[in-house]
Amino acid sequence: QLRLVESGGGLVQPGGSLRLSCEASGFITDDYAIGWFRQAPGKEREGVSCINSSGLGKIYADAVKGRFTISRDSAKNTVYLQITSLKPEDTAMYYCAAKEDELLFRVCTLTDNYYTDVWGAGTLVTVSS
Repeated sequence: QLRLVESGGGLVQPGGSLRLSCEASGFITDDYAIGWFRQAPGKEREGVSCINSSGLGKIYADAVKGRFTISRDSAKNTVYLQITSLKPEDTAMYYCAAKEDELLFRVCTLTDNYYTDVWGAGTLVTVSS
């Protein structure tokens, strides 16, 4: 059974940092594109970053470029999202999602309906003083 579990969220002051984790089970992340998404209260879900199956292709939404960094630890079968310089508008539930991709160098996407294989339950990030 494919499963993703997010962790690392919490309450943080503006300007602070967090590292979100997305741990996979039932499949190998090296064979999948992984995306990070977020949904703030009253807003639509938006893509923030993704990493392709090769691990070399990474995309960031304009709103997070320079502040968010996506990475993968194959040994731990986990994808991370390092978030720095947090702003109140980053407050949201953060989700990771996976889509099997045999083409190592296919560019990943921030379109949520591409990720049809598995979604995690999310981890809440709250940025407030």
